[in-house]
Amino acid sequence: MKSEHIDRPAIHAEVTAAFYRYEEALISNDTVVLDELFWHDDRTVRLGAGENLYGIDAIREFRASRSPVGLNRQLQNTVISTFGEDFAVCSTEFTREGSDKIGRQQQTWVKLPCGWRIVAAQVSLIP
Repeated sequence: MKSEHIDRPAIHAEVTAAFYRYEEALISNDTVVLDELFWHDDRTVRLGAGENLYGIDAIREFRASRSPVGLNRQLQNTVISTFGEDFAVCSTEFTREGSDKIGRQQQTWVKLPCGWRIVAAQVSLIP
């Protein structure tokens, strides 16, 4: 891929907006927006800190049963990279008040006819 197709400003801005929209929905437990931003497909994967979720139905079930308490977090070292007009990877670290663990999150985003959607996500914690 030619370098002029990497991090094109307009595409990067679209993905950045989608990423931060997801982040706001996550900390406010807006399950409607969280569901919207994941690809509605059985091939969608979310590997969490304590769960492995395969398919949109499993992800929806997890979101519906998750406690809305203690979701606020601070991001650092966020890197958003776009490739062409329809593929992106978003990586970030996060911390939560009262915890000494560092969280890591990585998402693969694809621009589908319905807009930018997460097709794969991974969340982990390290001491």
